[in-house]
Amino acid sequence: MKIATFNINNINKRLPNLLEWLKSSRPDVVCLQELKCTDDQFPEEAIRSAGYMAVWRGQRTWNGVAILSRTGEPVLTNAALPGDAGDKQARYLEAAVNGVLICCIYLPNGNPQPGPKFDYKLAWFARLESHARMLIKADIPAILCGDFNVAPTSMDIYPTKSWDGDALIHPESRARYAGLIDQGWSDALRVTHRDLRIYTFWHYIRQRWERDAGLRLDHLLVSPTLAGRLVEAGVDREIRGQPKASDHAPAWLFLRDN
Repeated sequence: MKIATFNINNINKRLPNLLEWLKSSRPDVVCLQELKCTDDQFPEEAIRSAGYMAVWRGQRTWNGVAILSRTGEPVLTNAALPGDAGDKQARYLEAAVNGVLICCIYLPNGNPQPGPKFDYKLAWFARLESHARMLIKADIPAILCGDFNVAPTSMDIYPTKSWDGDALIHPESRARYAGLIDQGWSDALRVTHRDLRIYTFWHYIRQRWERDAGLRLDHLLVSPTLAGRLVEAGVDREIRGQPKASDHAPAWLFLRDN
């Protein structure tokens, strides 16, 4: 079972890129972030023609998340992250696919910090930690996958001081991410590539793609019940180099059959 996450950065604008990648990479399940469309603007027909069924939650201008599956219809279990009924931002979606709970995450950026946006990021992270802890206690086979907007360590960002003070590498952001790992979640990319610099995001400015000045912001965290089935993980980084590409590349993992 191949599971992927891809911050598409406007699904309708990048639809040709997405469809080409789906055809070449053939993931069984895909989590998408930053749809940047309302529910009725989601390109369901094109996605279905590519062989995928989908659940999604859109939002005008920003945010938006979706889960695609070509191995059966995703069974929606949560359309929002529990813990704050007043939070209306479309940043979390959860569905069961073939016995695995897929948790699609678009965590807040948090900039500028300090300030209310960073406070919202940390509060959202705390809610995610609480929900993730519940999933582990319930022994649910689950994967937390998406754009976490955190480069967890210095290995996950190109050598630079230009991001110092940014919410993406702030010690509190990194501590929250480390808290998930401490619960027992396995970072699939880091488990399978322990000492390798791997990036999933390259900003459009200052030739950062051309210079490979990237960050690893997109993660797939595997619950303890699934960790023994993890075979491989990687990044389809060549997708970032295509014309009109998203500033993110898809990250993926393989689980062996149970």
